Parts: sequence; structure tokens; C-alpha cells
Amino acid sequence: MVTISLCMIVKNEETTIGRCLESVKNIVDEINIVDTGSTDQTKKIVSKYTDRIFDFEWVDDFSKARNYSFQQATKDFILWLDADDVFLAPDQEKLKILKKNLDLSIDSVTMDYHLSFDEYGNVTTSLKRNRLVKRTKQFKWIGAVHEYLEVGGNILNSDVAVTHKRHRHDANRNLLIYEKQLADGVEFSPRDLYYFANELKDHLMYERAKDFYERFLSTEKGWIEDNIAACGKLADCYAELGECKNQLNAILRSFQYDHPRPEFCCRLGYYFLQQRALNAAVFWYRLATQIEVSKDNLGFQNLSFSTWLPHLQLCVCYDQLGQHEKAYKHNEKARRYHPNHSSILHNKKYLESVLQKKEEEAVKTRE
Repeated sequence: MVTISLCMIVKNEETTIGRCLESVKNIVDEINIVDTGSTDQTKKIVSKYTDRIFDFEWVDDFSKARNYSFQQATKDFILWLDADDVFLAPDQEKLKILKKNLDLSIDSVTMDYHLSFDEYGNVTTSLKRNRLVKRTKQFKWIGAVHEYLEVGGNILNSDVAVTHKRHRHDANRNLLIYEKQLADGVEFSPRDLYYFANELKDHLMYERAKDFYERFLSTEKGWIEDNIAACGKLADCYAELGECKNQLNAILRSFQYDHPRPEFCCRLGYYFLQQRALNAAVFWYRLATQIEVSKDNLGFQNLSFSTWLPHLQLCVCYDQLGQHEKAYKHNEKARRYHPNHSSILHNKKYLESVLQKKEEEAVKTRE
């Protein structure tokens, strides 16, 4: 059986680090924690799980800290987590099985990263990440902010999932790091341009965000998933700025990178719904329900756009077109995914009343 080193970087994570380590302590063979300047009880909590605690002076560069943490590993494979990540019980068992059967010919193992859930516990947003890597390959982290692990070789896609239990961090941290780099004349990579634009958008700086998304896309060197996501975020910026034509162009721009994705079909559906072009809206919402979502896609996936949401919007469209039977059918399809959704239940009651009234009128006409 292979051995695993857990490598993490932390700072002031007293509310989450124990939960994280508890979920993995009986699976990994070594726990390495690199602390970048905690002033709370983080180190004290970590000491209950390991004595391999290392200090690293924070230099506004996540990759340097993560690469230092990887240097502390001594086992066959390196597993990395953030303090607000956990392995839920089913995934702990899957990880144990993976560890037992993992062959040393594998260079990296991807795991699903579950980011958000609906009220029934169903995953709504996820992506895949290279989460377990062979130590001797010496894979490196790249990027001061929104760092990524550059891997290659023989990659195994596993069925193990890491669950993110969000904990609020300093909302300005990443933006300030990028702003400092910009002021210091640091040349941004295409990836930096994209993530800086994301930070600007998250801080409602839509005009600047728009410019940096455009700069990112103009490099033509971005990862395909980032290119597609940038088109959606750029469309959001144009919508906030009231530039409807540019908003539409940004949505359509995503099609040059891949086949239409459900999210962008829904975006187009909503755009045409707002324009009262109902038949065009129906076309795009219907297409969103028909596109097969790839399970191997490493980018963000929000399953709402291929499940209940387009059916709910089709209900709205068909209702406005006066086609109430179709509206009811699609509302029922949406209800299969969200049986207690307030809008869906409202539609059900309303449409049943409309259809009953139509039936009563038809009976009177036949009489």
C-alpha cells in the first residue's frame, strides 16, 4: 500500500482546522502543517494531530508557501487540502480504498471538489482538482494568488470528493496582493489577468473588471475553461453597466471555445426573455436541458443550468405564450429536482387553477 503525506498551509484557522484534520487523520501517514503567521489557537489545535509544524514567513505569494509545504513531505504521495475542506464519511471510505489500490505508476489523482449544495444536500457546484500527487515528480505550484498545481504524466480520475465548508476570509486579501503587484510593475500572466478581473468584479468594480477580462481573452493563451467562464463574467459586467449589446456579444463569444454550455444557453434564454422574444428564449432554454454535461470537465459546473432552472424558465415562457399545458409540464420537471421550491410550488398552484378553469370552460362549450 502506498503512503500519503498531507501538506497544508494555514493562518488563523482555529475554527476549521480541527474539523479538517479529524476527517483525514486515520488515512494519511504524515501530516505537515505550514503556518504563515497565526495569532490564534491554530498551532495548539494542530499539535493534537502532528508535531510536524513549520513556520513560513508570509510574502504575499501562495505558491511559495504551498511549495514549501510540499518540500516537507516524505511519503509516496502528497495530499493537499485547505483548512475549510473535509472528507465526508463516504469519501473517507473511498479514499481508504483508493490508497489501498493506488499504483506507483500514477503521477496524479483528481478528486471532485464540492463547493455548494442545495437544501437537500445535492451538489450544485463542483469542479475537479489534481489533489493527490506523486512526491518524486516534484510538481510545483504556480501563481502568487489563485495558485494552481502544474501536473503531467499518468493521471487517474477518482470518485473521491473533497467537500468545501466555506469559512469567511479577508475579502480584500487577494485584491490587495494583485494591486500591489500591479503597482510594482509585475507582468501579469493570462491567468493572473483572469483572476484579477474576478477580484475586481467581486468588489463591484465592473468597469475595471471588464477591461481586464478583455485583456485576458485578447491574449488567446487562457485555459479553455477560464476563457468560457470569462465570457460569462464579462457578460455580467456589461449587464451591470447597462451595455446590453456587449452583454449579448460576450455570451455568444463563449461559443468559439466549445459547444454551447447549459449555463450560456440559460443566459441567452434569459436575455431573450427580457427582450420579450419568447420563442427565442424557449429555444435556448430547451437546448440547455438537452446538452449532456461531461463528468470529466475540470472546470466549474453548476448543475442548476442543466436541471431545474431551464425547466422553471420554460414554464415562465410557455405561460406568457398562453401554452399552459406545456408550462405545467416543465414546472413539474423542475419540481422533480426542487420539490419544495417556493416559485415552483406557486407555479403549480397557479397553473392548476388556470388549467381547471380552461377545462370548466371547455365543458360548458360542449354542453
